[in-house]
Amino acid sequence: MFLKIRRDTLIILLLAFMLIASGRVMTYMAYASSTEDSQGVPISGIIIKGNDIVPITSIKSNIGESGFRSGSYIKGDVLVTSKRQVPLNEAIANAEDFVKKTTIPGTRVTPIVAADVKVDVNTGIVTINVIEDFSTVVVKNSTQGV
Repeated sequence: MFLKIRRDTLIILLLAFMLIASGRVMTYMAYASSTEDSQGVPISGIIIKGNDIVPITSIKSNIGESGFRSGSYIKGDVLVTSKRQVPLNEAIANAEDFVKKTTIPGTRVTPIVAADVKVDVNTGIVTINVIEDFSTVVVKNSTQGV
């Protein structure tokens, strides 16, 4: 029940295995030995929790307008965008205000009454907890029936 493998085939298979394994090791070592990004920690993602009615895309676009978008990065405790540099705590306060002003698309209804923005300065992930409350929403009908 032994397989007959010629010696040269075995050597070729062994060399192929060694090349693949050494390539993986070299790739890992290059990644592990690389230093932090010279600019800082880039904004790598936005996580939104707690929204039921307001679409995620609307909230993400408003967060992007406040400065937390791709291309921006955190250097120390400063958020650096393509247009300006803002202290991180001020950028977080701006982001909370922008999230609260997010409307339901096609309306002027702003059901978000509170938002909590947290930024992980090590990974660049922005986490937003949203609280929607429709009991405080003032809705006016501006159409006149005939």
